[in-house]
Amino acid sequence: MFDSLGWPEILVLVLIGLFIFGPDKLPKLISDGVNMIRQLRRMATNATGDLSRELGTDISLEDLHPKTFVRKHILSEDDQDAILRPFKEVYSEASDTAGSLDLNSALNDDEPAADAGPRRRPRFDVDAT
Repeated sequence: MFDSLGWPEILVLVLIGLFIFGPDKLPKLISDGVNMIRQLRRMATNATGDLSRELGTDISLEDLHPKTFVRKHILSEDDQDAILRPFKEVYSEASDTAGSLDLNSALNDDEPAADAGPRRRPRFDVDAT
């Protein structure tokens, strides 16, 4: 939840809280906030459990995203294959073309001039994954 929040940011937030609420109320507010987050997590877990029980399938929180929900529960595997088939064909054609290119011959167009110095070739990594 707070992946991008580092220790300096947390320290600044605690200092701001200390100045706003004072040293006597701050620990109580922090514990109330932690308890609220625990309750929210518990409610989300209960809600996903209820949905799983009602729908008769295992549901995680990520499955509740509308795109994932439609793809997983409404479209059949044949429908998914029909939607993805054109993309797979384009990908396979592109990877075949990239694999058939001879990059070494394309880089050796002409010999460099004698006064131009050594010629460095750019490095191309072809990854067909």
